[in-house]
Amino acid sequence: MKKIVVLTGAGMSVESGLKTFRDADGLWEEYPVQQVATHEGWLNDPTLVTNFYNMLRKKCWGVKPNEGHRLVAELEKKYNVTVVTQNVDNLHEQAGSTHVIHLHGELMKVCSSNDPDDPRYQQQLTPENCEIEPGTKAGDGSLLRPFIVFFGEAVPNITVAAEECQEADIFIIIGTSLNVYPAAGLIHYVRPGTPIYLIDPNPISAGNGVKQIQKGASEGMKELMQML
Repeated sequence: MKKIVVLTGAGMSVESGLKTFRDADGLWEEYPVQQVATHEGWLNDPTLVTNFYNMLRKKCWGVKPNEGHRLVAELEKKYNVTVVTQNVDNLHEQAGSTHVIHLHGELMKVCSSNDPDDPRYQQQLTPENCEIEPGTKAGDGSLLRPFIVFFGEAVPNITVAAEECQEADIFIIIGTSLNVYPAAGLIHYVRPGTPIYLIDPNPISAGNGVKQIQKGASEGMKELMQML
C-alpha cells in the first residue's frame, strides 16, 4: 500500500469557519501575538492566556470538518496516510483521519507548564468541559497551560514528521504558504522524484516538480482525488 503524507496549514480549516492567525481579520487582531502565544506572554499574564484559549476552544467546538478534511480521511481507504498538521484544531480527527501528527500542539488539551510534553499531566478537554479556570494546577503542582507550542519554543514532533516525510510515496500540501519553519522545511525530507501536490488558492513558489492546484482545500482535494 502506497504511503501518502499530507501536510496541512491554516488554509485547511478556513472553509470550516476558523480564521487563520495571519489574515487581516485573523485571530490575532485583538491580541498581540507576544501576549497570548509566547512563553514570555504566559509568564507575564497566565490568566489572559488561559482565557484566550478558553475562547478559542469555544469557537472551535462550534465548527465542523469541511469536505477537504473528509476527503483527506477518505484517502485511507486506498493508502497508508499520515497527516502532519500545523493546525491546533482537531478537525482532521473529527473527519476520520486516524494518524495525525500535530506540530504546534492541540487546542483541546492542557498540560503542565513545567513540562508540557510529560503525558502524565496532559488532559483532553471535552465540549462540555472546555474551559480551564485560571490558576488551576496540573498534577505536578504547576499551572495548567494550553498544550500549544508557543512561538520560540521547540517543536517536539518535527523529527517524527520528518521521518514520515522521508517514507512518502506521494506528498500533498494543503493550505500552507510554506513560510512557517520548521514545518516549511519538511518538503526537503521528501525523496527526490516523489510526486508533490500543493493545494492553495494563492500562487506559491514551492520549487520545481511541485504541481499546484490553485483552489481551496475542498475543491482542490476533489480535483486531486481524480488525478490520483
